[in-house]
Amino acid sequence: MDIYYIDRKTGEKKKEIVAGSKLLTWLYETNTGLNILELIVKKKLFSSFYGKLQDLSYSRRKIDKFISELNINIDEAKIDNTSDYKNFNDFFTRELKSESRPICSSNNILISPADGKILAYENIDINNIIQVKGMSYSLKDLINDQDLSNNYTGGTCLVIRLSPSDYHRFHFPDSGVPSETKKIKGLFYSVNPISLRNIANIYCQNKREFSIFKSDNFDEIIMMEVGATCVGSIIQTYEPKVHVEKGSEKGYFKFGGSTVILFFKKDSLKIDKDIIYNTINGFETKVNMGEQIGEK
Repeated sequence: MDIYYIDRKTGEKKKEIVAGSKLLTWLYETNTGLNILELIVKKKLFSSFYGKLQDLSYSRRKIDKFISELNINIDEAKIDNTSDYKNFNDFFTRELKSESRPICSSNNILISPADGKILAYENIDINNIIQVKGMSYSLKDLINDQDLSNNYTGGTCLVIRLSPSDYHRFHFPDSGVPSETKKIKGLFYSVNPISLRNIANIYCQNKREFSIFKSDNFDEIIMMEVGATCVGSIIQTYEPKVHVEKGSEKGYFKFGGSTVILFFKKDSLKIDKDIIYNTINGFETKVNMGEQIGEK
């Protein structure tokens, strides 16, 4: 199945270039593939091994082809000469020039914490949060904390899916104070729409990490990072319990597609209408880190 999203700048519906689309379809939509998925691919050992291969110097050979096939704009990166990267993961976790991702500075504006394709759900039922049409999960199962999940009844959920072609560092959507990170062990299913429509409760099954961000302007936000197939690691680079500025780096994913999920309390946020409209109509919206996605 082809995957389409809305280009926010133009309003056009575009077809996503999916790395390994044939393999993903085989793994998640055939009996043989599903057997291999359950026996090997979803296990930590497979993703850890594959991730470590991307740290070897020989993996640099993949960079130019990867950029070409996925139409990556390397000019946005601080290091724009691919021969200067030590290995593939060094490239994959590349930092961008500050002018490549301008930060919307108004206190009333919430910015996207990452590059990716976003879905937004308002007035959520914490026991029935949409994964894809026909599949849902509960916030309690996602964070393993019933009392904390109760605080977000009727709130807003944002899901930002990072594909392999995206910039893979994630940032704070407002100024504020982050808590320490809570880590939850799990599996390594893909987070691509192909897998999301075939495997129930993927976010609740996969490895994930979250913190409580005491935002200066949007109350307390649950910020979660979800691992996926071939994600070598989730690396947190922030210092807990220290005030951060809007757009400051929180961490990064090593190789693989990944997801950032945010939960907001009721009446703390109004998501931009185009993102809500696209979500209702079944489309993700392409966003960049630093751009407006909502307001107080």
